[in-house]
Amino acid sequence: MEWLSDLWASLTVGRVAIGVALFLLSVSVSLLAAAVVMVKIPADYFRSDYEHHFLSDRHPVLRAVAIVTKNVIGAILIVVGLIMSIPAVPGPGLLTVFIGLILTDIPGKRALEAKFVRRPSILAAVNRLRSRYNKTPLVLD
Repeated sequence: MEWLSDLWASLTVGRVAIGVALFLLSVSVSLLAAAVVMVKIPADYFRSDYEHHFLSDRHPVLRAVAIVTKNVIGAILIVVGLIMSIPAVPGPGLLTVFIGLILTDIPGKRALEAKFVRRPSILAAVNRLRSRYNKTPLVLD
């Protein structure tokens, strides 16, 4: 437990302030990103019969690069979110994992996302947010 006493001894007001600022920044960015995603997705996105082909009207090379980029960013967000889910690591881990999951193209992700959004409190909050921006409520199976 010597490492813990060394940690406590190295804490200063400045370091704590930086940690709190980083925590607040990561929470703010994650909440903003989640809000943008929840407002921008189609109302029927969480239905089991929903199909969307990302940038299907673009050149195949551009589409392929965009899909790879989107999946890499999603994977990074999932890893960062899992790290932030560890106790004592600041940040909204589960929210970051959820945003990363939405960005990736992995089998079975839609069912997992729908299970999360289907929770009454989350669905109500998302639909209130969508109504603020004149978007129709989410439609679930």
